[in-house]
Amino acid sequence: MNDLPHVLDGVVIAAEIKAEVAREVSDLSSRGVRPGLAVILVGEVPASQIYVRSKVKTCGELGIYSEMLTPPESITTDEMLALVAQLNAREDIDGILIQLPLPKHVDTKRLLEAVSPDKDVDGFHPVNAGRLQSGQPGLAPCTPAGIIEILRRTGLPISGQNAVVVGRSDIVGKPVAMMLLNESATVTICHSKTKDLPAVTRNADILVAAIGRPGFITPEMVKRGATLIDVGINRLTDPADVQRFFPEDAERAAAFAKRGSVIVGDIDPAAFALSGAYTPVPGGVGALTIAMLMHNTVKAAKLRRGIASERR
Repeated sequence: MNDLPHVLDGVVIAAEIKAEVAREVSDLSSRGVRPGLAVILVGEVPASQIYVRSKVKTCGELGIYSEMLTPPESITTDEMLALVAQLNAREDIDGILIQLPLPKHVDTKRLLEAVSPDKDVDGFHPVNAGRLQSGQPGLAPCTPAGIIEILRRTGLPISGQNAVVVGRSDIVGKPVAMMLLNESATVTICHSKTKDLPAVTRNADILVAAIGRPGFITPEMVKRGATLIDVGINRLTDPADVQRFFPEDAERAAAFAKRGSVIVGDIDPAAFALSGAYTPVPGGVGALTIAMLMHNTVKAAKLRRGIASERR
């Protein structure tokens, strides 16, 4: 094995996926079909606005029709349900994405379940969760799907590997565990009640950290040569934390001095030196999310019209 761990570059893999999506969009266009994505952004949340603009921009670059709906923060659950119903009925819209978080007075669960499963490009609907569990064609959550693409496209083995997922969220932990299981890995899901967590994680050939706690996975918790998949995006604002996680990183120190914060994942960067391969933060798993959203939009367009898809 190479002494240096392999950096799994999410930016490069995302570019590959986007190029494939653009070709699929061109092929659909020759059949008179243009995939369409509707994004609902409620209120004035700066971080959400930036993220949605990025999604809309990527749609334009790949030839996907996009529509951004921006109802006011005062919108009610019933009004949102009516808006979703209108989008469900539109033939030119293949994907519906409700940007989270929603205002506290809006019933998020009801809204996500109101989206037609066939247009649920976030892969959150219980029907799509069931399709994933039973191995049927459907739309998988974007971040877990991106993790599988990273492993596949870099030729890292999944079948027969011990995979440990730390975190059991409906958005990442549970679906990525199911996707790894579908790829014939032996999967363990860990969480806050897991006894002797380090003993479990040290047995992992593939370790996925998705808990939202900065640097939670320490070097002592990692098996040498393991593949480390870091889903966490945590903002550090305390100089002591920056020094602790990046003690000799002049570039991070300069970034912190300029912006007052830096990003760290759920895995302590010191653990990466022990790995066989790892996803950096930033530039790893997060880079795949929008690419997989575009993939899901095209996949939805094909599934709705009974057109065979090149990829699962």
